[in-house]
Amino acid sequence: MKRVLFSMVLLMSVSFSFAQMKSVKEAKNAASSSSPDLNRAEQLINEALKNPESKDNPETWNVAGLIQKRMSDEEGKKALLKQPFDTLKQFNCVLKMFEYFSKCDELAEIPNEKGKVKNKYRKANVSTLMNERSNLINGGVFHFNKNQNKEALSFFSTYVESASYPMLAERNLAQTDTLLAQIAYYATLAASKSEDQDAVIKFAPTAMGDKDNGKFAIQLLADAYKAKGDTIAWAKTLEEGITKFPGDDYFFANLIDYYNNSNQTAKALEFVDRMLARDANNKLYLYVKGYLYYNIKDYDNAIEFFKKAVAADPNYAEAYSNIGLSYLLKAQAYADKAPTDVNDPKYKEAQATLKKFYEDAKPYYEKARALKPDQQDLWLQGLYRVYYNLDMGPEFEEIEKLMK
Repeated sequence: MKRVLFSMVLLMSVSFSFAQMKSVKEAKNAASSSSPDLNRAEQLINEALKNPESKDNPETWNVAGLIQKRMSDEEGKKALLKQPFDTLKQFNCVLKMFEYFSKCDELAEIPNEKGKVKNKYRKANVSTLMNERSNLINGGVFHFNKNQNKEALSFFSTYVESASYPMLAERNLAQTDTLLAQIAYYATLAASKSEDQDAVIKFAPTAMGDKDNGKFAIQLLADAYKAKGDTIAWAKTLEEGITKFPGDDYFFANLIDYYNNSNQTAKALEFVDRMLARDANNKLYLYVKGYLYYNIKDYDNAIEFFKKAVAADPNYAEAYSNIGLSYLLKAQAYADKAPTDVNDPKYKEAQATLKKFYEDAKPYYEKARALKPDQQDLWLQGLYRVYYNLDMGPEFEEIEKLMK
Protein backbone atom coordinates (compact mmCIF):
# COMPACT_ATOMS: atom_id res chain seq x y z
CA MET A 1 0.00 0.00 0.00
CA LYS A 2 2.82 2.37 0.90
CA ARG A 3 4.53 1.73 -2.44
CA VAL A 4 1.29 2.57 -4.26
CA LEU A 5 0.90 5.82 -2.35
CA PHE A 6 4.53 6.72 -3.02
CA SER A 7 4.05 6.11 -6.72
CA MET A 8 0.99 8.33 -6.72
CA VAL A 9 3.00 11.14 -5.10
CA LEU A 10 5.68 10.79 -7.77
CA LEU A 11 3.10 10.83 -10.53
CA MET A 12 1.46 13.94 -9.11
CA SER A 13 4.86 15.68 -8.86
CA VAL A 14 5.69 14.87 -12.45
CA SER A 15 2.22 15.98 -13.50
CA PHE A 16 2.56 19.38 -11.77
CA SER A 17 6.04 19.88 -13.24
CA PHE A 18 4.79 18.94 -16.70
CA ALA A 19 1.88 21.36 -16.36
CA GLN A 20 4.18 24.22 -15.47
CA MET A 21 6.60 23.51 -18.31
CA LYS A 22 3.61 23.33 -20.61
CA SER A 23 2.82 26.90 -19.54
CA VAL A 24 6.39 27.88 -20.43
CA LYS A 25 5.94 26.33 -23.88
CA GLU A 26 2.62 28.12 -24.33
CA ALA A 27 4.27 31.39 -23.34
CA LYS A 28 7.00 30.85 -25.91
CA ASN A 29 4.49 30.05 -28.64
CA ALA A 30 2.39 33.10 -27.75
CA ALA A 31 5.43 35.35 -28.10
CA SER A 32 6.97 33.83 -31.21
CA SER A 33 3.95 33.58 -33.50
CA SER A 34 3.52 35.94 -36.41
CA SER A 35 0.75 37.68 -34.46
CA PRO A 36 2.17 37.49 -30.93
CA ASP A 37 0.04 37.81 -27.82
CA LEU A 38 2.76 39.32 -25.69
CA ASN A 39 0.57 40.19 -22.74
CA ARG A 40 -0.55 36.55 -22.48
CA ALA A 41 3.02 35.34 -22.94
CA GLU A 42 4.31 37.61 -20.18
CA GLN A 43 1.52 36.59 -17.82
CA LEU A 44 2.22 32.89 -18.31
CA ILE A 45 5.98 33.23 -17.92
CA ASN A 46 5.74 35.42 -14.84
CA GLU A 47 3.72 32.71 -13.15
CA ALA A 48 6.28 30.10 -14.18
CA LEU A 49 9.16 32.22 -12.84
CA LYS A 50 7.58 32.08 -9.39
CA ASN A 51 6.38 28.48 -9.39
CA PRO A 52 8.66 26.04 -7.51
CA GLU A 53 8.15 23.44 -10.25
CA SER A 54 9.55 25.62 -13.02
CA LYS A 55 11.55 28.49 -11.51
CA ASP A 56 14.79 26.46 -11.38
CA ASN A 57 14.58 25.31 -14.98
CA PRO A 58 16.85 27.28 -17.35
CA GLU A 59 14.25 26.97 -20.10
CA THR A 60 11.84 29.08 -18.05
CA TRP A 61 14.30 31.93 -17.80
CA ASN A 62 15.34 31.58 -21.40
CA VAL A 63 11.75 31.95 -22.57
CA ALA A 64 11.31 34.90 -20.21
CA GLY A 65 14.28 36.59 -21.88
CA LEU A 66 12.99 35.78 -25.37
CA ILE A 67 9.62 37.34 -24.52
CA GLN A 68 11.31 40.55 -23.37
CA LYS A 69 13.39 40.56 -26.53
CA ARG A 70 10.25 40.22 -28.69
CA MET A 71 8.50 42.98 -26.74
CA SER A 72 11.50 45.27 -27.24
CA ASP A 73 11.61 44.44 -30.96
CA GLU A 74 7.93 45.24 -31.35
CA GLU A 75 8.47 48.72 -29.93
CA GLY A 76 11.45 49.15 -32.23
CA LYS A 77 9.32 48.25 -35.24
CA LYS A 78 6.76 50.88 -34.28
CA ALA A 79 9.52 53.47 -34.12
CA LEU A 80 10.78 52.54 -37.59
CA LEU A 81 7.25 52.77 -38.97
CA LYS A 82 6.85 56.14 -37.27
CA GLN A 83 4.01 54.81 -35.17
CA PRO A 84 3.50 55.72 -31.48
CA PHE A 85 5.87 53.62 -29.40
CA ASP A 86 6.83 53.30 -25.74
CA THR A 87 10.51 54.17 -25.27
CA LEU A 88 10.45 53.39 -21.56
CA LYS A 89 8.90 49.99 -22.17
CA GLN A 90 11.54 49.15 -24.73
CA PHE A 91 14.38 50.03 -22.35
CA ASN A 92 12.80 48.13 -19.46
CA CYS A 93 12.44 45.05 -21.65
CA VAL A 94 16.16 45.14 -22.39
CA LEU A 95 16.95 45.48 -18.68
CA LYS A 96 14.77 42.46 -17.81
CA MET A 97 16.21 40.51 -20.70
CA PHE A 98 19.70 40.83 -19.20
CA GLU A 99 18.41 39.62 -15.86
CA TYR A 100 16.57 36.64 -17.35
CA PHE A 101 19.28 35.45 -19.73
CA SER A 102 21.90 35.76 -17.00
CA LYS A 103 19.79 33.60 -14.67
CA CYS A 104 19.17 31.12 -17.50
CA ASP A 105 22.91 30.78 -18.02
CA GLU A 106 23.54 30.34 -14.30
CA LEU A 107 21.05 27.47 -14.11
CA ALA A 108 22.21 25.91 -17.38
CA GLU A 109 25.78 25.74 -16.03
CA ILE A 110 24.76 23.45 -13.17
CA PRO A 111 26.13 19.94 -13.89
CA ASN A 112 23.58 17.19 -14.52
CA GLU A 113 23.40 13.89 -12.63
CA LYS A 114 26.40 12.67 -14.65
CA GLY A 115 28.45 15.75 -13.74
CA LYS A 116 28.26 17.21 -17.23
CA VAL A 117 27.21 20.70 -18.28
CA LYS A 118 25.03 21.01 -21.34
CA ASN A 119 24.33 24.70 -21.84
CA LYS A 120 22.43 24.93 -25.10
CA TYR A 121 21.38 28.54 -24.49
CA ARG A 122 24.66 30.39 -24.13
CA LYS A 123 25.71 30.92 -27.76
CA ALA A 124 22.44 32.51 -28.90
CA ASN A 125 21.92 34.53 -25.72
CA VAL A 126 25.45 35.91 -25.72
CA SER A 127 24.88 37.21 -29.23
CA THR A 128 21.59 38.82 -28.19
CA LEU A 129 23.03 40.48 -25.09
CA MET A 130 25.99 41.89 -26.96
CA ASN A 131 23.68 43.35 -29.61
CA GLU A 132 21.42 44.94 -26.99
CA ARG A 133 24.02 46.02 -24.44
CA SER A 134 24.30 49.59 -25.71
CA ASN A 135 20.59 50.06 -25.00
CA LEU A 136 21.41 49.77 -21.30
CA ILE A 137 23.38 53.00 -21.72
CA ASN A 138 20.48 54.60 -23.56
CA GLY A 139 18.07 53.53 -20.84
CA GLY A 140 20.34 54.90 -18.15
CA VAL A 141 20.72 58.24 -19.92
CA PHE A 142 16.94 58.38 -20.48
CA HIS A 143 16.30 58.16 -16.72
CA PHE A 144 19.32 60.23 -15.66
CA ASN A 145 18.19 63.17 -17.77
CA LYS A 146 14.85 63.02 -15.97
CA ASN A 147 16.64 63.04 -12.59
CA GLN A 148 15.38 59.48 -11.99
CA ASN A 149 18.66 58.40 -10.47
CA LYS A 150 17.65 55.07 -8.94
CA GLU A 151 16.24 53.93 -12.26
CA ALA A 152 19.31 55.22 -14.10
CA LEU A 153 21.51 53.30 -11.69
CA SER A 154 19.70 50.06 -12.56
CA PHE A 155 20.66 50.43 -16.22
CA PHE A 156 24.21 51.70 -15.75
CA SER A 157 24.98 49.12 -13.08
CA THR A 158 23.68 46.28 -15.25
CA TYR A 159 25.92 47.46 -18.10
CA VAL A 160 28.97 47.42 -15.82
CA GLU A 161 28.08 44.17 -14.08
CA SER A 162 27.40 42.40 -17.39
CA ALA A 163 31.09 42.78 -18.21
CA SER A 164 31.66 40.18 -15.49
CA TYR A 165 28.91 37.78 -16.52
CA PRO A 166 30.37 34.25 -16.85
CA MET A 167 28.47 33.87 -20.11
CA LEU A 168 30.33 36.89 -21.54
CA ALA A 169 33.74 35.91 -20.18
CA GLU A 170 35.13 35.03 -23.62
CA ARG A 171 34.42 38.59 -24.79
CA ASN A 172 36.91 39.86 -22.17
CA LEU A 173 34.89 43.05 -21.73
CA ALA A 174 36.91 44.25 -18.73
CA GLN A 175 39.77 44.90 -21.18
CA THR A 176 38.02 45.38 -24.52
CA ASP A 177 35.07 47.58 -23.58
CA THR A 178 36.37 51.13 -23.97
CA LEU A 179 33.18 52.56 -22.46
CA LEU A 180 33.21 50.49 -19.28
CA ALA A 181 34.98 53.01 -17.02
CA GLN A 182 32.85 55.88 -18.32
CA ILE A 183 29.58 54.03 -17.70
CA ALA A 184 30.88 52.99 -14.28
CA TYR A 185 31.29 56.70 -13.56
CA TYR A 186 27.69 57.32 -14.61
CA ALA A 187 26.64 54.49 -12.28
CA THR A 188 28.71 56.06 -9.48
CA LEU A 189 27.19 59.47 -10.11
CA ALA A 190 23.64 58.13 -10.20
CA ALA A 191 24.32 56.17 -7.01
CA SER A 192 25.66 59.28 -5.29
CA LYS A 193 22.65 61.33 -6.34
CA SER A 194 20.32 58.66 -4.98
CA GLU A 195 22.43 58.43 -1.78
CA ASP A 196 23.19 54.76 -2.38
CA GLN A 197 26.64 54.82 -0.79
CA ASP A 198 27.18 51.06 -1.14
CA ALA A 199 26.65 51.33 -4.89
CA VAL A 200 29.11 54.24 -5.04
CA ILE A 201 31.69 52.09 -3.26
CA LYS A 202 30.96 49.22 -5.66
CA PHE A 203 31.30 51.11 -8.96
CA ALA A 204 33.75 53.93 -8.20
CA PRO A 205 36.89 51.74 -8.42
CA THR A 206 36.05 50.88 -12.04
CA ALA A 207 35.10 54.50 -12.74
CA MET A 208 38.56 55.65 -11.64
CA GLY A 209 39.84 54.36 -14.96
CA ASP A 210 37.88 57.01 -16.86
CA LYS A 211 40.42 59.57 -18.04
CA ASP A 212 37.93 62.45 -17.94
CA ASN A 213 36.08 61.67 -14.70
CA GLY A 214 38.42 59.45 -12.71
CA LYS A 215 39.23 62.08 -10.11
CA PHE A 216 35.54 62.83 -9.59
CA ALA A 217 34.92 59.12 -9.06
CA ILE A 218 37.52 59.09 -6.27
CA GLN A 219 35.90 62.17 -4.74
CA LEU A 220 32.52 60.44 -4.77
CA LEU A 221 34.10 57.34 -3.25
CA ALA A 222 35.67 59.40 -0.48
CA ASP A 223 32.35 61.15 0.17
CA ALA A 224 30.59 57.77 0.35
CA TYR A 225 32.99 56.46 2.98
CA LYS A 226 32.59 59.69 4.93
CA ALA A 227 28.79 59.44 4.76
CA LYS A 228 29.01 55.88 6.11
CA GLY A 229 31.24 57.06 8.96
CA ASP A 230 34.23 55.01 7.80
CA THR A 231 36.91 57.63 8.45
CA ILE A 232 39.78 55.17 7.94
CA ALA A 233 38.61 54.28 4.42
CA TRP A 234 37.82 57.96 3.79
CA ALA A 235 41.35 59.07 4.69
CA LYS A 236 42.88 56.20 2.69
CA THR A 237 40.82 57.18 -0.36
CA LEU A 238 41.91 60.81 -0.04
CA GLU A 239 45.54 59.69 0.05
CA GLU A 240 44.93 57.61 -3.06
CA GLY A 241 43.40 60.65 -4.73
CA ILE A 242 46.45 62.74 -3.93
CA THR A 243 48.71 60.06 -5.39
CA LYS A 244 46.67 59.72 -8.60
CA PHE A 245 45.82 63.41 -9.00
CA PRO A 246 48.48 65.46 -7.16
CA GLY A 247 47.33 68.66 -8.82
CA ASP A 248 43.79 68.45 -7.44
CA ASP A 249 43.36 70.41 -4.20
CA TYR A 250 40.20 68.57 -3.12
CA PHE A 251 42.01 65.52 -1.75
CA PHE A 252 44.79 67.43 -0.04
CA ALA A 253 42.48 69.96 1.62
CA ASN A 254 40.07 67.29 2.88
CA LEU A 255 42.83 65.06 4.23
CA ILE A 256 44.37 67.96 6.12
CA ASP A 257 40.92 68.82 7.44
CA TYR A 258 40.57 65.24 8.68
CA TYR A 259 43.93 65.32 10.46
CA ASN A 260 43.21 68.74 11.90
CA ASN A 261 39.75 67.86 13.22
CA SER A 262 41.04 64.63 14.77
CA ASN A 263 43.84 66.47 16.61
CA GLN A 264 46.58 64.87 14.52
CA THR A 265 48.50 68.07 13.84
CA ALA A 266 51.89 66.36 13.87
CA LYS A 267 50.72 63.86 11.25
CA ALA A 268 49.21 66.68 9.21
CA LEU A 269 52.48 68.63 9.28
CA GLU A 270 54.39 65.50 8.30
CA PHE A 271 52.07 64.98 5.36
CA VAL A 272 52.36 68.61 4.23
CA ASP A 273 56.14 68.31 4.35
CA ARG A 274 55.92 65.27 2.06
CA MET A 275 53.84 67.29 -0.38
CA LEU A 276 56.22 70.27 -0.19
CA ALA A 277 59.10 67.92 -0.94
CA ARG A 278 57.37 67.29 -4.29
CA ASP A 279 56.38 70.90 -4.93
CA ALA A 280 58.20 73.40 -2.71
CA ASN A 281 56.43 76.46 -4.15
CA ASN A 282 52.87 75.18 -4.05
CA LYS A 283 50.90 78.04 -2.50
CA LEU A 284 48.22 75.79 -1.03
CA TYR A 285 50.73 73.51 0.69
CA LEU A 286 52.55 76.53 2.11
CA TYR A 287 49.31 78.14 3.24
CA VAL A 288 48.10 74.94 4.93
CA LYS A 289 51.38 74.53 6.79
CA GLY A 290 50.99 78.09 8.04
CA TYR A 291 47.40 77.35 9.02
CA LEU A 292 48.43 74.24 10.98
CA TYR A 293 51.01 76.25 12.92
CA TYR A 294 48.38 78.92 13.49
CA ASN A 295 46.05 76.32 15.00
CA ILE A 296 48.64 75.28 17.58
CA LYS A 297 49.36 78.97 18.33
CA ASP A 298 52.86 78.86 16.86
CA TYR A 299 52.37 82.28 15.29
CA ASP A 300 55.98 82.87 14.26
CA ASN A 301 56.06 79.74 12.10
CA ALA A 302 52.55 80.50 10.88
CA ILE A 303 53.66 83.95 9.68
CA GLU A 304 56.73 82.43 8.02
CA PHE A 305 54.71 80.03 5.88
CA PHE A 306 51.89 82.47 5.15
CA LYS A 307 54.58 84.82 3.83
CA LYS A 308 55.99 82.03 1.68
CA ALA A 309 52.47 81.49 0.32
CA VAL A 310 52.14 85.13 -0.75
CA ALA A 311 55.63 84.97 -2.25
CA ALA A 312 54.35 82.08 -4.38
CA ASP A 313 51.17 84.01 -5.21
CA PRO A 314 51.22 87.78 -4.61
CA ASN A 315 47.42 87.87 -5.00
CA TYR A 316 46.69 85.37 -2.23
CA ALA A 317 44.36 87.55 -0.15
CA GLU A 318 43.57 84.86 2.43
CA ALA A 319 47.26 84.44 3.23
CA TYR A 320 47.71 88.21 3.67
CA SER A 321 44.73 88.27 6.01
CA ASN A 322 46.14 85.44 8.12
CA ILE A 323 49.52 87.13 8.41
CA GLY A 324 47.72 90.17 9.83
CA LEU A 325 45.67 88.01 12.18
CA SER A 326 48.77 86.18 13.42
CA TYR A 327 50.39 89.52 14.33
CA LEU A 328 47.23 90.57 16.18
CA LEU A 329 47.16 87.34 18.15
CA LYS A 330 50.81 87.80 19.02
CA ALA A 331 49.90 91.28 20.25
CA GLN A 332 47.07 89.88 22.36
CA ALA A 333 49.27 87.19 23.88
CA TYR A 334 51.94 89.79 24.67
CA ALA A 335 49.42 92.24 26.13
CA ASP A 336 48.13 89.59 28.53
CA LYS A 337 51.55 89.49 30.18
CA ALA A 338 52.69 93.09 29.68
CA PRO A 339 52.69 95.60 32.56
CA THR A 340 49.61 97.83 32.70
CA ASP A 341 50.84 100.26 35.34
CA VAL A 342 52.06 103.46 33.68
CA ASN A 343 54.57 103.88 36.48
CA ASP A 344 56.17 100.55 35.74
CA PRO A 345 59.67 101.15 34.25
CA LYS A 346 58.94 98.60 31.53
CA TYR A 347 55.55 100.04 30.58
CA LYS A 348 56.77 102.27 27.72
CA GLU A 349 58.91 99.49 26.29
CA ALA A 350 55.94 97.11 26.39
CA GLN A 351 53.69 99.64 24.66
CA ALA A 352 56.28 100.11 21.93
CA THR A 353 56.43 96.36 21.37
CA LEU A 354 52.64 96.17 21.20
CA LYS A 355 52.53 99.04 18.72
CA LYS A 356 55.06 97.22 16.54
CA PHE A 357 52.75 94.18 16.29
CA TYR A 358 49.91 96.38 15.03
CA GLU A 359 52.23 98.19 12.63
CA ASP A 360 53.37 94.84 11.26
CA ALA A 361 49.78 93.68 10.80
CA LYS A 362 48.62 96.86 9.06
CA PRO A 363 50.09 96.43 5.52
CA TYR A 364 48.90 92.83 5.27
CA TYR A 365 45.31 93.64 6.16
CA GLU A 366 45.39 96.59 3.77
CA LYS A 367 46.72 94.35 1.01
CA ALA A 368 43.92 91.82 1.67
CA ARG A 369 41.42 94.67 1.38
CA ALA A 370 42.93 95.90 -1.87
CA LEU A 371 42.80 92.43 -3.36
CA LYS A 372 39.28 91.56 -2.18
CA PRO A 373 37.42 94.71 -1.17
CA ASP A 374 34.05 92.94 -1.24
CA GLN A 375 35.18 90.14 1.10
CA GLN A 376 35.12 92.14 4.30
CA ASP A 377 35.60 89.15 6.59
CA LEU A 378 39.24 89.09 5.43
CA TRP A 379 40.11 92.58 6.63
CA LEU A 380 37.33 94.61 8.33
CA GLN A 381 37.70 93.40 11.94
CA GLY A 382 41.48 93.35 11.62
CA LEU A 383 41.78 96.92 10.33
CA TYR A 384 39.36 98.10 13.02
CA ARG A 385 41.71 96.81 15.71
CA VAL A 386 44.84 98.03 13.92
CA TYR A 387 43.60 101.56 13.32
CA TYR A 388 42.20 101.80 16.84
CA ASN A 389 45.41 100.71 18.53
CA LEU A 390 47.57 102.87 16.28
CA ASP A 391 45.29 105.87 16.97
CA MET A 392 44.66 106.48 13.29
CA GLY A 393 41.65 108.80 13.51
CA PRO A 394 40.34 109.22 9.94
CA GLU A 395 41.12 105.61 8.96
CA PHE A 396 39.45 104.31 12.10
CA GLU A 397 36.34 106.43 11.53
CA GLU A 398 36.00 105.08 7.98
CA ILE A 399 36.26 101.49 9.18
CA GLU A 400 33.89 102.13 12.07
CA LYS A 401 31.22 103.29 9.62
CA LEU A 402 31.64 100.07 7.66
CA MET A 403 31.19 98.09 10.86
CA LYS A 404 27.72 99.57 11.45
